[in-house]
Amino acid sequence: MCRRFFRRSVASGAFAHPTASRGRSYRHGGRIDEAAASLEEALRVARRQQAKAYELRAATSLARLWGEQGRRTEARELLAPVYGWFTEGFDTADLKDAKALPAALMA
Repeated sequence: MCRRFFRRSVASGAFAHPTASRGRSYRHGGRIDEAAASLEEALRVARRQQAKAYELRAATSLARLWGEQGRRTEARELLAPVYGWFTEGFDTADLKDAKALPAALMA
C-alpha cells in the first residue's frame, strides 16, 4: 500500500524530491545548459519544500557550475545566503563543501 501511494504521488507530481533534479544534472554529460536547468529546478523544489539541506546541496552544485563558466560573482551571491542560514552542523561534508567553494572560485 505505501509503495503504491509513493509511486502514484511521484507520478502525479504531488511529491517532488530536489535530489532527483540534482541527480539529473550529472547525467547531462557535458550539456551545460541542461545541467544548469536541472540544478535550478532542484533549487526551486528545495525552496518550495523549505528543505534547507537540499537547498544547500543544489546551490553548491549550481554555484560550482557557474564558477566553471566564469560566473563567479553570481555563484557567490547564490551560495552566501543559503550557507548563512545555517547555525550549526559546520562539521558536515555539505557545509564544509559550501564554505570552501567561494575561496575556490577566487582561484
